[in-house]
Amino acid sequence: MTSPSRAIFLSYASQDAEAARRIFDALRGIGLEVWFDQSELRGGDAWDQRIRREIRDCALFVPIISANTQARLEGYFRREWKLAIARTHDMAEERAFLLPVVIDATNPLEASVPEPFRAVHWTRLPANEVPPAFVARVAQLLSGVEPGRPTLPRLAPAAAAYIHPVASRPSAAPEHSIAVLPFVNMSADKKQEYFSDGLAEELINLLARIPELRVPARTSSFSFRGRPVTAGEIGQALNVAHVLEGSVRKAGNRLRITVQLVRGDNGYHLWSETFDRTLDDIFQIQDDIARAVVDKLKLTLLAAVPSASTTATNAEAHNLYLQGQYFRERETQADLEKAVDCYQRALALDAGYARAWAGLAAVYVRQVGNSYVALDQGYALSRAAAEKAIALDPTLGDAYSSLGVVLVNVDHDWRGSEARLARACELDPGNSVLFLVTATIRQALGNAEEAVTFLRQALGRDPLNLLARRYFARMLCYSNRLIEAEREIRQVLELSAGYPVAHYELGRILLAQGKVNAAVAAFEAEATPGWRTFGLPLGYHAQGRDTAARAALADMQRESTGAEFQIAETHAYLGDADQAFRWLEAAVASKDPGIMWLQGDPLLSGLIGDPRYAALLRKLNLSQ
Repeated sequence: MTSPSRAIFLSYASQDAEAARRIFDALRGIGLEVWFDQSELRGGDAWDQRIRREIRDCALFVPIISANTQARLEGYFRREWKLAIARTHDMAEERAFLLPVVIDATNPLEASVPEPFRAVHWTRLPANEVPPAFVARVAQLLSGVEPGRPTLPRLAPAAAAYIHPVASRPSAAPEHSIAVLPFVNMSADKKQEYFSDGLAEELINLLARIPELRVPARTSSFSFRGRPVTAGEIGQALNVAHVLEGSVRKAGNRLRITVQLVRGDNGYHLWSETFDRTLDDIFQIQDDIARAVVDKLKLTLLAAVPSASTTATNAEAHNLYLQGQYFRERETQADLEKAVDCYQRALALDAGYARAWAGLAAVYVRQVGNSYVALDQGYALSRAAAEKAIALDPTLGDAYSSLGVVLVNVDHDWRGSEARLARACELDPGNSVLFLVTATIRQALGNAEEAVTFLRQALGRDPLNLLARRYFARMLCYSNRLIEAEREIRQVLELSAGYPVAHYELGRILLAQGKVNAAVAAFEAEATPGWRTFGLPLGYHAQGRDTAARAALADMQRESTGAEFQIAETHAYLGDADQAFRWLEAAVASKDPGIMWLQGDPLLSGLIGDPRYAALLRKLNLSQ
């Protein structure tokens, strides 16, 4: 090479020679010196000495990583990698030298590479392409325009190759904002994913307790699992300036946790660290990571950094708690039963573990909500667990939330529920679910605009939470803001075409706009059979097909358990007030959660002037 000190060394497995050739051609095309010559790929001492000399003298070292390097646990390229790492020992920390490039779907956090590679930024090159931006970036690094670690786009677990914007946002993300991605499970036992997920979720909860820091909730951050997009795309989707990602390797009682903090706008690597500890140190590790984030983001706090250590229990009880959290998120009947078992086993080890009691209260609520257990039984268990959790630790937002749900659905104690939820939001301001539940309470109390405000706050914290966005669309519909409502529910469907109840909600919104045929098509497209059944009689009636509407209503009534409120809505829309009130009374008697949507329901508007409507509100402890 004519200028070794400005040269780029490409290191690759022989199977990736074609990809290396494309990179070589692109970089040479703008006059950069690149070490790449297939014709000289031969063995021997002379060749080995030349390799060593070029790695010693090159300006940038570009390891090309792929499924081929993954498959080869031995290869000359691995010697090249070690030589390059050895050279970095004599370099200043801010010197840009290692530029890993991924040319396929290989996940950097799972790649078989030396640890120092993980401490710098990686870029993914599209299939058979070398983008001009990559070439320009390499040229900038060589020219010294931007000293420091390379700022190539960082590969991260992601939700989708294309993320549709789900809300209007300011042009720049708040500087004090961070998304915590699900940590990659690097353990030999793939069933240990609950632990890596749990650690990331614990960090979300810990960082969200810092008032000066904006942290998207679990639903949004965890939607970026398993598919590659850049840190910039994640930052744009979640409106954050920083991304925290990591990996966990667990073997017996030993842990290796690697974390790294990068900027979303330019991919700069701000901090990384590897923790080699035992399970007993898990709370201290969380505290160390939280403090490092506060330090690197240059936050000025009004109070001390929250500590995970204040919630510590023995390691095995905490491990079971994390398993319970993992199964609770999966929502199936079997998984929720596993969650109950995990929480109960944790409590058998530590009966004073308040967070396990709070988890138990929450999972009982989910079992009732999914009709997996009887309402009275499930809510009684949830109430007892929530009250126990609060008695042990009055700072647990989740416990107040579960108690608030029970007070509404069992006691119709709206104000008491509202007070518990307000306390929960105060304790756990980053928990979008609390704002969602609070919104439904405000709607039940007849405060539709307040409900819309709370759901905006929920989506600000959790922009990819499709349940919150679906509820937001319904609240907008209740407020007669139909154009906005349609836009929101269509965004849900763009992100998940079969999302439960979304087509039903779209049908209701279209019906309110007088788009009858489109509404029927939406009802027919609903993926959840029960909700499709709820929508069709409305659409058929609007089309003037009364016989079909009555037949569809009869189908609803044959499976009436848990659908009393929707049957009442249908009778009211069809003009039968007597039957509507009969089924509303049945909904109250059965504690159908749908009764929370009574006030402001457009389908029930014809009942408002009837004295029976005011009497029903009084029975529910509501005012008109």
